[in-house]
Amino acid sequence: MSAAPLDGITEADIANYLAANPSFFERHAELLHHIQLSHPLGHRTVSLQERQAEMLRERIKGLERKIIEMIRAGTENLGHFEKLQAWTLALIQVQDPTDLPARLQAELRDRFLIPATALRLFHDGGCSDEVRQFATDLLEPYCGVHEAGSGSTEPAQWLASEGQAVASLALIPLRRAGQREAFGLLALGSPDATRYSAEKGTEFLIRVGEVASAALARLVPAND
Repeated sequence: MSAAPLDGITEADIANYLAANPSFFERHAELLHHIQLSHPLGHRTVSLQERQAEMLRERIKGLERKIIEMIRAGTENLGHFEKLQAWTLALIQVQDPTDLPARLQAELRDRFLIPATALRLFHDGGCSDEVRQFATDLLEPYCGVHEAGSGSTEPAQWLASEGQAVASLALIPLRRAGQREAFGLLALGSPDATRYSAEKGTEFLIRVGEVASAALARLVPAND
């Protein structure tokens, strides 16, 4: 509870004065030793200097955690980039275009340790009009669990047919550059419910979709 004003001086007035006069504690350094504050993690009291030092240590620890997280994320991103580059080069080296769908999926599973993949090119059939529309409506890859009655139900069944339990999946629309309508859908599945969660972002999956679309577009008739 805030203390009552003293002779018209409020806590805000004192705080404003100290903020405007940082040299106050230089002129009255002994106060730093005598002012006692309650310790946030116990019932003992500490000096203002000790409390400031503890707050500074906590801030440093917080910054260290952020730096470690940034380094970890940077290392992971570099690993993904290198794998993506190797996957792209492997697709470029495929001589027979008809081998691309199988090779594309095999390379994805091996290089990125993806348990299950499924691919449908719409001109070949094998999927419903609902899935075609679902893929076209996707402005970016879908991540999460499949919901009954949605366009993700059918792709989840494709993945399940590979013999893998699917707890999370990513659905990547395939389309030619500059076109809205999708010509196919690439599905990635995992028994880990957190691997393709909506909170993890889609930047990497977008890149996978761009490479896969460029590689597979030659198999699709120009009017599709």
